[in-house]
Amino acid sequence: MPAFPLSHVIESQQFDRDLLEMVFRTADQLKEDLYNERRFANALQGKIMASLFYEPSTRTRFSFESAMLRLGGSVITTENAREFSSAAKGESLSDSTRIMNGYADVIVMRHNEAGSAARAAEISNIPVINAGDGAGQHPTQALLDLYTIVDAFNGVDNLRIAMVGDLRYGRTVRSLSYLLTKYENVEIVFVSPPVCKMEGDIKAYLDRNNLPWREETDLNAVASEVDCIYMTRIQKERFHSPDDYLEAAGKYILTPERVAAMKPEAIIMHPLPRVDEIPKEVDDDPRARYFQQAQNGLYIRMALLVLLLNK
Repeated sequence: MPAFPLSHVIESQQFDRDLLEMVFRTADQLKEDLYNERRFANALQGKIMASLFYEPSTRTRFSFESAMLRLGGSVITTENAREFSSAAKGESLSDSTRIMNGYADVIVMRHNEAGSAARAAEISNIPVINAGDGAGQHPTQALLDLYTIVDAFNGVDNLRIAMVGDLRYGRTVRSLSYLLTKYENVEIVFVSPPVCKMEGDIKAYLDRNNLPWREETDLNAVASEVDCIYMTRIQKERFHSPDDYLEAAGKYILTPERVAAMKPEAIIMHPLPRVDEIPKEVDDDPRARYFQQAQNGLYIRMALLVLLLNK
């Protein structure tokens, strides 16, 4: 396998189709090793990952930490870096990054400000992985999302994908949109209330890369025609106006009746956590892939750590 060309993982635009396939092949190998209890034994023994999360996280943080531990490495972490690190004393992100360079071999960072991971990478001598930066990007989530789609359909070409809910503030759908441009004959349907419409920069990027898209406000109008419904939570914490949040909250719920209208081979995805947008009654439907999607985060993040640290 050729050497991994990236020093940091900051945004989805860093990945072309060949690089995506390299990550997915590595994830497949690691997944197979885990199931066969070989555990990819000690691939990162002696390496330390700094888990620097300024925002709350369950799946992303735990899957990264589990990935590092399963590879034989170690983890240093804090529960909430904004409250329980020197950031609470006013330490700058750049100073924290320089300090972590002396303690760890890789930094996994979630931050409340868009562009924070890129700023950290500019001054870091060790790899920085963006685990979500405000309303900016979440590239590792996009990778595991795409990996889930590839697993379900044995590829991505010729699929129609609906992204539903909070598209304005949803960094997961932004990041996935970038990656979908690497494939042929893909169409995106953006389904959202007007206050949560996908931002113009993503639409312009799709146009430049010849990926067709359209906007809808009615989920019923698209449920039966798409191959994947990617649901998202209305993120109350990112809204600047309570009135805007109330306009969007509870707008789209993927009821069992709407699921029944979907294609038999279609899939339902969600980056989680969910609130009320997917009722628990849907969980047992074979089209529901969101828990498998979360599990895939372990394999993708193991792959990235191996590729970044085993050069």
